[in-house]
Amino acid sequence: MKIMALLNALPGACAQGLIWGIMAIGVYITYKILDLADLTVDGTMCTGGAVCIIMMVNGFPVWVALLAAFGAGMLAGLVTGIFHTVMGIPAILSGILTQLGLYSVNLRIMMGKSNQAISVDKYDLLVSLRYVKGVEFYKNTIFVTAVFIIIIIALLYWFFGTELGCAIRATGSNPNMSRAQGINTNKGKIIGLMLSNGIVALASGLYAQYQGFSDVNAGRGAIVIGLAAVIIGQVVFGKINGNFAFRLLSVVFGAIIYYLVMQIVMWMGLESNDLKLFSALVVAVFLAIPYMKETYFSKKVKRGGAGNA
Repeated sequence: MKIMALLNALPGACAQGLIWGIMAIGVYITYKILDLADLTVDGTMCTGGAVCIIMMVNGFPVWVALLAAFGAGMLAGLVTGIFHTVMGIPAILSGILTQLGLYSVNLRIMMGKSNQAISVDKYDLLVSLRYVKGVEFYKNTIFVTAVFIIIIIALLYWFFGTELGCAIRATGSNPNMSRAQGINTNKGKIIGLMLSNGIVALASGLYAQYQGFSDVNAGRGAIVIGLAAVIIGQVVFGKINGNFAFRLLSVVFGAIIYYLVMQIVMWMGLESNDLKLFSALVVAVFLAIPYMKETYFSKKVKRGGAGNA
């Protein structure tokens, strides 16, 4: 019976992993491409859901609501970018300031309430927990979210191959050399932060539909899940020589693996109150794996010439 309960829960875990995989793609842009520690995502992971749900409740179509969520996330990234580049505040502090301000903004968006619910029976949702099983494949949450991921990865693959996209990648790789080549690194950082937080807010809009509500605390600890997905994807699939699109896809697989592991751990008896602690430990372990492999398990090169030379 317990095995059947686990098997029944796995499609839902996979669906959540795909949605959070979109969020992790946004984290990847700042963490890996721009080499910035952006904590804004803990705020935008709520903002996107709040905007999406409120707009749908007020009669807007789901596509318009998701576009508005994406735009709201981009505005949050713009604020963080201005704090960092124009005002000279370190990136990590800029993200914390924006995240702090977004808490009040999110409450305003949700009309002073800590959460807003939406019913799948009354509104035409794109994804929902009810759509994970027992519906036509084109309505299935896993299928719909997978289509979103393919489109997002294709667009990002194209964008980061353009002149502007290459400039953003160069900014993250070597900002000093980029400035020497005439690249406006501040512009690249702002655009990267806007794009990252826009994607996070889009994932938030989908996740709010999936849950059936938006909550002001929905983004708390989101950066940990995003980092976990990025790091797991890097550790598990890092040996495969793939292109940029594959690296983005590996982040999504990392999110799926993370949620499947969390589901199995909960099935084994872990209390829900301990999930944040377990998430932090997972991130710590996967962060440590590359270092431990290099330090303790790599073959040491013998220095110096042969003794009888």
